[in-house]
Amino acid sequence: CNDKMTDCQEGEGAKTPMELYERLSVQGDKVRSLKTAKAEKAEIDSAIQLLLKLKTDYKQVTGQDYKAGCPPSENMNVSDNGPAADGTGDEDSVDPWNVSTTNAKGVDYDKLIVRFGSTKIEKDLVDRIEKVSGQKPHRFLRRGIFFSHRDMHQVLDAYEKNKSFYLYTGRGPSSEAMHVGHLIPFIFTKWLQDVFDIPLVIQMTDDEKYLWKDLTLEECHRFTLENAKDIIACGFDVNKTFIFSDLEYMGASPEFYRNVVKIQKHVTFNQVKGIFGFTDSDCIGKICFPAIQAAPSFSNSFPQIFGGRKDVQCLIPCAIDQDPYFRMTRDVAPRIGYPKPALLHSTFFPALQGAQTKMSASDVNSSIFLTDTPKQIKNKINKHAFSGGKDTVEEHRKYGGNPEVDVSFMYLTFFLEDDEQLEKIRQDYSSGAILTGELKKILIETLQPMIAQHQERRKQVNEEIVKQFMTPRPLNFNL
Repeated sequence: CNDKMTDCQEGEGAKTPMELYERLSVQGDKVRSLKTAKAEKAEIDSAIQLLLKLKTDYKQVTGQDYKAGCPPSENMNVSDNGPAADGTGDEDSVDPWNVSTTNAKGVDYDKLIVRFGSTKIEKDLVDRIEKVSGQKPHRFLRRGIFFSHRDMHQVLDAYEKNKSFYLYTGRGPSSEAMHVGHLIPFIFTKWLQDVFDIPLVIQMTDDEKYLWKDLTLEECHRFTLENAKDIIACGFDVNKTFIFSDLEYMGASPEFYRNVVKIQKHVTFNQVKGIFGFTDSDCIGKICFPAIQAAPSFSNSFPQIFGGRKDVQCLIPCAIDQDPYFRMTRDVAPRIGYPKPALLHSTFFPALQGAQTKMSASDVNSSIFLTDTPKQIKNKINKHAFSGGKDTVEEHRKYGGNPEVDVSFMYLTFFLEDDEQLEKIRQDYSSGAILTGELKKILIETLQPMIAQHQERRKQVNEEIVKQFMTPRPLNFNL
């Protein structure tokens, strides 16, 4: 049973990585509670013996040490995983709420693929997307910004046989202002919607933000409506796009809520503790929230769009920090009779101060906001954008700059369309032919018109248009 651990027979002696992991979590809790209750020494000792034995089993099966809060990845190869790579102390930290690394180049995405058990997007997949869609691949694919996937080949196989699929992505509306980093999944999702001509659902998790942040329900809902305007301004087709607020839709759609309940029934508290790191002091709303983010992966959560069909494949473009939600979803799907959603993962958009963290909506200077004026954009980049240049002009001319850690160059890889121009800038910066100030100027001149155009489009989005996008209704497409 060394392929997908979810497919293993749950026989008495079956010891899949996930089962061992869950037994370890339970046993760990047991040892702690015995100690707290000051139980007999003999009883505590035997509980510890069992815990140690399980840890040994776990290491034999997975090749890795058991770590609370780090479940084995979905397709961990049970039979031949060698010992874990050393250097676990400097692991990048990536979860749906925090992203950090000690490396100026940013998160090590190749390691993350191994840790999460996803698959790298290789050139053959990019070429295949081009062939199937008949369009030049988006720059995010050409440049490895979308770099990892789950089951994308399967989606394309079906599409080639005239079986459609739908897109699902989302946004956690934690503030009124969105920054350029927030646009990455939406820019790419719009491209996918255009080239494949398919429907899209966008979940606004205002319920999640209420549970996690110090905000009122009214604020969260207002942020949803404001953020929806920025999302609509990306150019989505109103005839193929449904944007919904959890706080509204969940109460209005029995089918959606039924799927939430099905998912909840098939995920244990131990599993969500393992996947998301929840503790006993987290409110119960957080503990069952993952089921709500999972539900849009199943087509019959949207009867107005798909009728009663539960077999329409879902493709989720998202940043890789959201993957834990969908590992859980993919684990549950076959057990409740639904297809597993496929995923395309993007890298993080680095903060101006450097790629050690992703941008934060709560720190104005970490980011270029969609509301920034041309002057603010210029000042922020000149003042805060981390430079890969040398300390003096002479040194820079002689030794060149390092585009791999230079934030201005990183931003250009996201937003400059012309591959040849980008490569020339990379070479000129590396050789010292262009200085940091000149590189920043190129970025400023790329971002200013882009943000100004976005603001212009957003102005056109009135309450009426938002309401159109957010009303449950049939969408226009062929399955």
